[in-house]
Amino acid sequence: MARRTFQVIDVVEVLQPWHAGRPKTVVAASLGVDVKTVRKYVAAAEAAGIAAGDGLVCDRAGWALRVGQWFPELLDAQARSRTWPVLEARRALIASMVEVNTVATVHQRLRDEHGLRVSESSLRRYVARSFPERRAGAAVTVLRGDAPVGEAQIDYGYLGSWVDPVGGRVRRVQAFVVVLACSRHMFVRPVLGMDQASWTASHVAAWDYFAGVPVRLVSDNLKTGVVKADLYDPLVNRGYAEMAEHYGCLVDPARALKPKDEPRVERMVQYVRDSFWRGRSFASVADMQARALAWCTDVAGQRAHRGLDGARPLAVFEAVEAPGLLPLPGKRFEVARWVSPKVAPDCHVQVDKVLYSVPWTHIGARTDTKLTERVVAIHVGGVLVKTWPRVARGRCTDEADYPPEKIAFFSRNPVWCRTKAARVGPHVAELVAGLLAVQALHRLRAAQGIVALADRHPPSGSTPRVRRHWRPGTRPTARCAGSSLPAPRLPRAPLRASTPVPRRWAPRRICTEPTDCSPTCTTATATPAMARTRRPWAGRWGSERPGRRGTRRARPALLICDDFAMRELPQADDLYELVTERAGRSIIATSNRGPGPLVSAVPQPVVAESILDRLVNSAYHVPMPGRSYRPRHRPGLTTGRQSPA
Repeated sequence: MARRTFQVIDVVEVLQPWHAGRPKTVVAASLGVDVKTVRKYVAAAEAAGIAAGDGLVCDRAGWALRVGQWFPELLDAQARSRTWPVLEARRALIASMVEVNTVATVHQRLRDEHGLRVSESSLRRYVARSFPERRAGAAVTVLRGDAPVGEAQIDYGYLGSWVDPVGGRVRRVQAFVVVLACSRHMFVRPVLGMDQASWTASHVAAWDYFAGVPVRLVSDNLKTGVVKADLYDPLVNRGYAEMAEHYGCLVDPARALKPKDEPRVERMVQYVRDSFWRGRSFASVADMQARALAWCTDVAGQRAHRGLDGARPLAVFEAVEAPGLLPLPGKRFEVARWVSPKVAPDCHVQVDKVLYSVPWTHIGARTDTKLTERVVAIHVGGVLVKTWPRVARGRCTDEADYPPEKIAFFSRNPVWCRTKAARVGPHVAELVAGLLAVQALHRLRAAQGIVALADRHPPSGSTPRVRRHWRPGTRPTARCAGSSLPAPRLPRAPLRASTPVPRRWAPRRICTEPTDCSPTCTTATATPAMARTRRPWAGRWGSERPGRRGTRRARPALLICDDFAMRELPQADDLYELVTERAGRSIIATSNRGPGPLVSAVPQPVVAESILDRLVNSAYHVPMPGRSYRPRHRPGLTTGRQSPA
């Protein structure tokens, strides 16, 4: 049995019956204590000259005064503690430590660093008695008067888990709760997310439910509402501040870790969870929110509230608080969310996995982007620089946001080329129109190059030059895979004079199926000084590595590829590298095939398109129909004359 601790009142209960004349054994039995304990306290009274029934002490206050004098340890813990003198000797050290550390840490350091052999409970009793101001201030609660009209306390509270009937997912449901401090009328909105958009939208729905706006909003310090908590100057979230400015109310967040700053809403979260949520099933989030509004009006608003002396919150709201709310503005607030994406080198910012273009002068800048339900507004340095309609996916690009020199190729489309050519002259317009008649996008670069001549040469000089070199029915080919263009009527004799090779650069040529001569003879006639390779592209590389061989052939000023693509080209990658390395230098490729069938000679379609694009894009295509001197039954060739491309 544990030892009983006696206080002054317990000793008084022993002495009063004894002084009235009852025996000590009877007093011990009635109080449930040992008779020796009764004799101990009675002995102190007898030593003071008090006898049973003498009437010297009549009331309890007199006995309590004498007991405090006879047994001081009952009133002062210091008098009965054996560890008190040990702790009192270190009073200054303990006082300095409890200012910055907890009592548990102080006890551990005194034990390990100072060799103090005192229990933690004894230290706690000593600190509580010696430094009462340490915890008295924190324990004091100042009662507030009647809450003012127009104060709303706002918080989130966890309701529970909910299985979504649509996908079968288990979702966590939170309750957005607003309690009007004066009337205790509340608004509850179950939500699945606590992001900025949900936070602001819930406020808008609450003001619609109350048909008015509270003057002061006391919210918790969650990041969707308060970016940085501060007692004097809190930093409110930008979207939340815009909502408060729209409705004309004041956002006054509670202090961090101070739930007593909003006691009305803290207690109501448990009530909402028990009364509204538990034991119910819901079909959807919309069903939750609709039933929550009905519960706020029919159940929570009609209960007898003890804080209102039994009055109903809805009745107090309608009579007292509703007239004191701010009226709703004429225009409903559009929920907005702010993000801070960075402008990428491609002149776009990414918002919700969608790319929106920004003027190229802001590359690398951090933006303030406002997202509403329909609009995306991009600000840089507080200035609105771009506005886009909001889309769910994809990319929104304004070509004007790029530098003019970067977007020139895309802005100068076929329509622009035709219009520009018509302004230069009718012959240029006819040439560009014929060039863009088939596969216009593939031949766009060549058309742009022709039109660009007008920028370097006066239109009066370029038009006769086009008329002289390109008579009606003849035109250059920019990309000729699968194309069939009229052949220029160039006889064999003037071929050399009409297609000279300049000293520093010669245009690329593709000659196909000559009349009364072979492609080799044609190229020899056109280019007397040349570095010629005999059929390297028919799939016969020999024992030498193609890479070294192709690199060596990329060095001459002029390279002639005779019998180009007569057979399948398994080493198409090496040919691609060769054509790429010869950029800026001339190539003459001869073949009895048109450019269209050349695609079938390369196994990889992508590589074939790339080779022809680089080889043909800036070339003259010279088809020469007629009978060839070559044998008609050569392996890999089609019997008979092939149609020019």
